[in-house]
Amino acid sequence: MKLLKALAPAAALIALPAMGFAQDDGPVPGVNPSTDSVFVFNSLLFLIGGFLVMFMACGFAMLEAGLVRAKNVTMQLTKNVALFSLAGIFYYLIGYNLMYPLGTWSIDGILSGVWGPGVLEAVGVTADAADDYGYASTGSDFFFQLMFCAATASIVSGTLAERIKLWPFLIFTILLTAVIYPLQASWKWGGGFLDEAGFLDFAGSTVVHSVGGWAALAGALILGPRLGRFGKDGRVTPFPGSNLALATLGTFILWLGWFGFNGGSQLAMGSVGDVADVSRIFANTNTAAAGGSVAALILTQLLYGKPDLTMVLNGALAGLVSITAEPLAPSLGGATLIGAIGGVIVVFAVPMLDKLKIDDVVGAIPVHLLAGIWGTIAVIFSNGDATLGTQLYGIVVVGIFVFVVSGVLWFILKMVMGIRVSEEDEIAGLDMAELGMEAYPEFSKG
Repeated sequence: MKLLKALAPAAALIALPAMGFAQDDGPVPGVNPSTDSVFVFNSLLFLIGGFLVMFMACGFAMLEAGLVRAKNVTMQLTKNVALFSLAGIFYYLIGYNLMYPLGTWSIDGILSGVWGPGVLEAVGVTADAADDYGYASTGSDFFFQLMFCAATASIVSGTLAERIKLWPFLIFTILLTAVIYPLQASWKWGGGFLDEAGFLDFAGSTVVHSVGGWAALAGALILGPRLGRFGKDGRVTPFPGSNLALATLGTFILWLGWFGFNGGSQLAMGSVGDVADVSRIFANTNTAAAGGSVAALILTQLLYGKPDLTMVLNGALAGLVSITAEPLAPSLGGATLIGAIGGVIVVFAVPMLDKLKIDDVVGAIPVHLLAGIWGTIAVIFSNGDATLGTQLYGIVVVGIFVFVVSGVLWFILKMVMGIRVSEEDEIAGLDMAELGMEAYPEFSKG
């Protein structure tokens, strides 16, 4: 509160929207100080939001490490570090300019005409050059958008755990972060045809979360379930995770990171109105997570006679995914209800996937795909500019594109180099079979 009061006078001076300039060490001739401040505050929002979303990589790693069996923990940690690093490189080399064509389309509204590495603004921007850099630094924008790209890849990792080879997974990650994710994101956030059609997705229930979910679903169908998971008689054998404390820690880290995910997507902090909106987004994001968690807690008690911690954790995450498409417009009560429905979706969707014999180790498909679809539809209940037909149109277009392209890539990888480890390696655990090291050497037997 004290910080907000301290910032209020400065924010009041910059309440009118204006293009920003890069700040030098001292006053720059010809630069409006209030406009300069807009540039600084907007860039700061991107940077703070970006490192919060980056911390979600830790959350994904801890969640997955806790929900897989002990013999596969090191593999999940390795995949999460590697996928984040590969995303950082290939989003720079291809993805960023593919996602933001800035009006340069080779196919209007569909395919960017710019294929090449991202370029940041020059060091020491002068007054004459400042107009070229818009309302925030390109470095802060690139960093922020990269974190979203990496988060999409993290979603796929958990679903396919415990039976996929490392290198085919990483090759798919490269293609996902360099081409698949940026291309479909350009259709909405790059000013493409979905944006022109009026499709609304504030921070990515569809553009980020359902994309990861569709890619994971395609991989799970081609990869197949873990050995012994589904019996011929229809019985489902539970494979308990190795460390629910880690899974809980991962969930809270993701919950924290989501404030950057949704709050940073306001894309501006240069006015009183912007700061008020970011604050509202934070509050709605938090209450949606709470709604999803409590809904899962109560529902599992009613259905199974005892609460299920893994469902409660995924309920919170589903609430977060559900509110991501529109975290600004709903009231606190509306946001809580949207999140609660996400939690309900998870509780019913997990056993539904089991009946379909789709093996999703961490529940990423219910959380990110199904709750992402729900959240995108739920926009119509609070945002008067949204229509059901347009929202469904965006969901279907992105879903078909990502599922088909991902399925083709998974199939090619399966045919060319194989994507699944041998039965012996799967039984022994991927930590030793693929990496030759264990996360818990004293306790990982059996």
